[in-house]
Parts: sequence; structure tokens; C-alpha cells
Amino acid sequence: MNQSTDQPEIYFHVGLGKVASTYLQHRFFPKLKGLHYIKSTRYRRSPKIIKDTNYDKYFLSREFDQQLEDEVKWFSSYYPNARPIIIFRRHDGWIASQYRRYIKNGGYLPFDEFFDVENDRGLWKIKHVTFYTNLEILEKYFGTKPLVLFHDELKEDAWGFFDKIASFCGVTYSRADISLAPVHRSYSEKQLRIMRSVARNIFGERPPEFSSQPLLHWLQRRGRLLACYGILYPAQLAPSFVVPEEELTPKEDLKQIRDFFEGDWERLKAYAAAQSSR
Repeated sequence: MNQSTDQPEIYFHVGLGKVASTYLQHRFFPKLKGLHYIKSTRYRRSPKIIKDTNYDKYFLSREFDQQLEDEVKWFSSYYPNARPIIIFRRHDGWIASQYRRYIKNGGYLPFDEFFDVENDRGLWKIKHVTFYTNLEILEKYFGTKPLVLFHDELKEDAWGFFDKIASFCGVTYSRADISLAPVHRSYSEKQLRIMRSVARNIFGERPPEFSSQPLLHWLQRRGRLLACYGILYPAQLAPSFVVPEEELTPKEDLKQIRDFFEGDWERLKAYAAAQSSR
């Protein structure tokens, strides 16, 4: 423990989802040297883990989207001095990826009903895709500016991306320890189009609400996933004539989303640039 303050340094990667969080949690964060990494599966126990152990630095990672403020409020009630890290992706690509996950998990609404940028009547709301608000939330609860990174940085210069995180935490890593291979591959357009078509007949439009009881939650979630996999994997072998022609994410809808959130994106870039100049 740091004897001068008697308090550990805590670094908290808060997401967002669909910005390579799973890759980072498996390939990079555990390889950081000079801190104790708390796996995402132990996130709920993290306040107790920190309380009951004696490391100078801790790093935890759990991606949040719609629930970001609730989770940040909860964790900051234990450790208000944690230093947050957040990663962003262009709004159109991000919401498209969220939609693909929704379809993969059995959703079947068309894209413009999943996210309605004109009237805000979709399953996901505009407030959940207004990213600058997340920075205000992090500053409010942790009293410090988060490290802001971008998904494109990871794709274009992974080592530079990793260096920023290591420098922020005051630790090191060895490039020899890091694999740049993805953790898992995305499902194809063909698989997801078939999934959406079949799901209309067997699932509800909204994501399922699982039990709060851990064992029952696990069983319910596992059952849902198995049902989805039972559609997705055979869909790989389906002949082309059975694949629905309707696009998953129409290009004109994605352009409208990008244009709508252009001001928000520029604010994020300016925020990150101001950090770099300090």
C-alpha cells in the first residue's frame, strides 16, 4: 500500500460496450505490470476485493451503456477517487454494432425501430447515444477528468493506444505478452438476417429480463443463448435464396445518425485533444 496516502490508486475502465472491451479484458488489461487486475466477472465484488487486499494499484473493467450512470454512482459510493477510462466509437458505427448484438441475442425489430433518430421512439434513446453526457457523469461522481480514447486508435495504432493506458496508470507492459488477434469473430450479415427473420416467430422484441437470483439468471441466460446459437450456426449453411434481402442497417439511416451526432463527436475529440496538450 502507498504509505503516503494509505489509499490505493484505482483505475476503472467503464466502457462503452462494442468498442473492443472484451478484447482488452482478455488480451491487454491482465498483462499490465505493477497493478492488480480485477476481472470483469468479479466486478460486483470489487469493492470488497479492494477492501480486503493490500495492493498499491487496482484496475477493473466493466463496459456500460444505458446503465453507465447507475453503475458509476454505485462504485463511486465506495471509491470516489477512482480514475475512469472510457473508449468511444463513431455514433453510427456504434449503434449499428449494438443493433447487431440485439439481433444476435434474438431481437427482431427493424433498425429504425431499434433506434429512431428522428422521433426518439426507438428501443434505444438518443440520450443513450449522446456520449458527451458520459464525460459529465464521470467528472461528477469521480471529481476528475477521465482518460478518453477512441476505438479507431486501437485499430490504427494498437501499441500507441496501449501506451496511453499504461502511462495513465503509471505502469508498464511487454509487447511480447500481447496478442493482437481478436477474441472472437463477428457473426456474418447472412447469419444475422436469418436470425432476425426467425426470431420474429419465437422471441419478444425486447431483450429478456432475467432473474436477480444468480443461479436462475445464469440458467435463463444460458437457455436464451443456446436457442440463439441453434439458429445462428445452422444459418451459415443456409442457401442464399432463403436469406432475407432487407438490409440490417440501411446506409441512409447510418448517415442520418452520423450527421445528427456530429456535434457530439467533435466535442469528444476536443475533450481528448485538450488532455493530450496538457
